[in-house]
Amino acid sequence: MKLRYLGHSCFALVSRAGTTVVTDPYGDVGLPFPRGVHADAVTVSHSHYDHCNVGAVKGDFRVFDEEGNFRVGDIAFSSFRCFHDDVGGRKRGLNLVFTFEIDGVKVCHLGDVGEPFSRSFEKRVGKIDVLLLPVGGVYTVDASGAKQYADGLAPAIVVPMHYKVEGLNIGLDGVRPFLDRFPKQNIFFEKGEIELSEPFEKNQKIIVMERI
Repeated sequence: MKLRYLGHSCFALVSRAGTTVVTDPYGDVGLPFPRGVHADAVTVSHSHYDHCNVGAVKGDFRVFDEEGNFRVGDIAFSSFRCFHDDVGGRKRGLNLVFTFEIDGVKVCHLGDVGEPFSRSFEKRVGKIDVLLLPVGGVYTVDASGAKQYADGLAPAIVVPMHYKVEGLNIGLDGVRPFLDRFPKQNIFFEKGEIELSEPFEKNQKIIVMERI
């Protein structure tokens, strides 16, 4: 499978057969949404403007913004609700976590998770290979909380998302406080697309992706 980073919390997940899922397309966040992004499915973790701009995506796609088990083409995925904050949703409500199985690779997108990591959360996610993890704090877990998710879910690859970059008009922390919690030899920087397949190395990698 191919993983393309479109910016903020938005990725395109593409199977070998060409089926494409786009996650959390963003609206006016100061970053232009890439042109010509097509999808067969669009997932929305919650209805905030920086995660639900489905009109930016092209194609005859289905939108998934509820809990359940789904399939689009050769991609199977599921979702469950958690909290967007650390006070039981009283501040920011609910958030959907999506887990995808694509070409034998299990990818989890945490959306705007704000609740602290727990063993019950780990059980709901299950074993995964790739974790798309918010790290910028303020509206989600911060660097310390994100590190607990990276350690607790123990994927082979962690891709940070939802953090401050040049041009972003949302007040978030940058990615560096998160990266500083990992050995330098485990951190890699990649341009907009990476290809993922099994088997994965035992040592966890943190891959910081430059958006397309």
